[in-house]
Amino acid sequence: MKNLVLSLILFLTGATQAARLIEITPDQRDALGIRTIAVEPVQKAWGAAYPAEVRVPNSQLMVVTAPQEGLITRLEVAEGEAVKKGQLLAVIQSPRLVEEQRLYLEALSRLGLARAALGRDKQLKAEGIIAERRFLETRAQYTQAKTEVEQRRQALHLAGMDEEAIRALERRHKLSATLQVRSPMDGVILEQLATPGQRVEIASPIYRIGQLDPLWLEIRVPLEKLSGIVPGTAIRVEKSGLEGQVITIGSMIHGESQSVLVRAEIPNPGGKLRPGQFVEARLARPSDRQAWRVPRQGLLRVNDKTWVLVARPGGFEPVEVRIAAEEPDTLVIEGDLKAGDQVAVSGTAALKAAWLEGEG
Repeated sequence: MKNLVLSLILFLTGATQAARLIEITPDQRDALGIRTIAVEPVQKAWGAAYPAEVRVPNSQLMVVTAPQEGLITRLEVAEGEAVKKGQLLAVIQSPRLVEEQRLYLEALSRLGLARAALGRDKQLKAEGIIAERRFLETRAQYTQAKTEVEQRRQALHLAGMDEEAIRALERRHKLSATLQVRSPMDGVILEQLATPGQRVEIASPIYRIGQLDPLWLEIRVPLEKLSGIVPGTAIRVEKSGLEGQVITIGSMIHGESQSVLVRAEIPNPGGKLRPGQFVEARLARPSDRQAWRVPRQGLLRVNDKTWVLVARPGGFEPVEVRIAAEEPDTLVIEGDLKAGDQVAVSGTAALKAAWLEGEG
C-alpha cells in the first residue's frame, strides 16, 4: 500500500500543471483516501470563547422590604418559587401601623368637621351674616384638613396598606396591627433575607425578586480582542444554543487581566440560564466579505500562507484563504470560493506533496 501511495504521488507530481491544478482520477482519489466536504456559507463567524457570568438586569430586580417595623409572623414563599404581582409574601405585626391608622381616622374626622363648617359659613356669607374674612379663614382650615388627610393616606400606603384596606378602615374604623407584604411584580424569589419570628425595622430586606427572561451576560474580554465588538454584536452561549446581542461595552480596564466588561442581553426561554451561573460565550466577529466554514483538517499551511484544495474537474486547485475566526471544531475562512465548492479534508498530505513537487 505504501508503495502504491508513493507511485501515485510521483504520478501526480508529473500531472501538476502551470495553472496549479493537481490532476487526479477517481481511482487515484479512492486509493489515496481523499474525501471532500462542501464549504458552508457563514452568516455569523464566532470568535474565541470567553468566561461570562449570568446576571439579572437591574430593571428586572427588586428587593422587598418591611414597610414598617414589627414582627414577622409568616413567610408565605421561599427561594426558587414563582410569584405573581400582588401575591401575599409575608405577614408582619406592627404596632406602628395601628398608630398610623389612628392618625388617619383623626384626620378624616377633622376633615368632616371642616367640610361642615365650610358649608355653613358659605351659606352665612351668602346671607350677609358673616364677613368675607371669616369665610376665607374657614376655607383655609378646610384646605389644611384636606391636605392632612392626603398626607396620612400616603403614610398608610408607605406602611403597606393598599387602597382596598384603606377603604375598609374608613368604613369600619377598626384598627389592625396586621400588615400584609405583597409582591411588587411577577418574578421568581431569588433569595429569602428574613425568617419568621424576626423583628425588623422599616426597610429591612425580606425577599429579593427577579424576572429571569431576558438576562444579562457579563463577559470579560481582553483589551486586545475588543476591536470590532460594538453594541448589537451577536453573542452565543456555549452548550445552550442561546443567542443574544451586546448592549454595552465598559470604559474601564479591570485589574491585572487587562480585560473590559462587555454586557450582553440574551433571551432565556424555559429558564436554561440561572443568575450567578458561569458560562462560556462567543462573540460574532465582524467581516465585510463572504465567509465559509470548513473543518480544521481541510486547511494547509504552505509558505506562511493558508490554503484549501478545491475539487475541480480532473483534480484539485489550491486556493489561498484567510482565517477569519476559530471555532471549537471548525474554522471560518475568507477566500475566492463559492457555494457548493468541495474542499479536501482527508488524503491532503499526498495532494500537498504533489503540489509542492510540482511547484519545485
